[in-house]
Amino acid sequence: MSSRLIRAFLAMLSSERGAAANTIAGYERDLEDYLAALAARGSGPLKADIVALRAYLQSLSEAGFKASTIQRRLSALRQFHGFLYAEGHRGDDPTVTLTGPRKAQSLPKVLDVDDVDRLFQAAQAGIAEAKTPAARRAALRLSALVEMLYATGLRVSELLALPAASIARNRDHLIVRGKGGKERIVLLTETAKEAVFRYRETLGEDGRASRHLFPAEGEAGHLARQVFARELKRLAGRAGLAAEKLSPHVMRHAFATHLLQNGADLRIVQQLLGHADISTTQIYTHVLDERAKAMVRDLHPLNDEG
Repeated sequence: MSSRLIRAFLAMLSSERGAAANTIAGYERDLEDYLAALAARGSGPLKADIVALRAYLQSLSEAGFKASTIQRRLSALRQFHGFLYAEGHRGDDPTVTLTGPRKAQSLPKVLDVDDVDRLFQAAQAGIAEAKTPAARRAALRLSALVEMLYATGLRVSELLALPAASIARNRDHLIVRGKGGKERIVLLTETAKEAVFRYRETLGEDGRASRHLFPAEGEAGHLARQVFARELKRLAGRAGLAAEKLSPHVMRHAFATHLLQNGADLRIVQQLLGHADISTTQIYTHVLDERAKAMVRDLHPLNDEG
């Protein structure tokens, strides 16, 4: 019975909300753990009350789970029990008043503009130093990927899954299919486009015939995110940056932060990043706060320090 309820919930996430396969798999793992804990107490999802739910969350805390992980589990429980209530499987939702541990909001790691310049220079040096056609192709691919990440702010999964037809010389934008299958328009710089075309010119017939912009052997048909992340760490070392300071997601943060530092509107950045809710984008408001302070300091008529 419990497994059937989980399957129905996951089917709803897929069909009605367009949840990605990784998201559905994560919910499935979290809910199976929850049901196993309830079963150990002789209970189940149709009988569990707020006391049982609190005991489960407390057991996660005592087991050493991070607050962020417990909050994720709580989110899964809320959605699952909301589904059970909405579908008439039970007459109440025990998660309505349930609270979890406070999650400390940490600012994202951000590269400054000089760091990004050093990264690009290292990528170009890698192209110049390549000794074989295969090495040159790999260096051009890495350069194109880095240019694209910083120019667009795409999620790494979105970037690697781009179709070959997504870029054209006469277009200054991409149409990206993001989370939940939602499409958005992302602007593209000439530098990033040229980097991609330089890489694509080195591909053989099979590579050019692939439907993926960054083709690779394997089931997915495109470059694996683990491979790209590893190459990016090596590039960080060549650029004199700490490897732990650089990841595809850090490049996405750099895109957003540098736009805001230069005057971009927060809602525009939200659209470019593909955030469904502006509260997700508001982690970058520290940049706006600093800009506001500088504006008051430099532009307010009563702030004359001379």
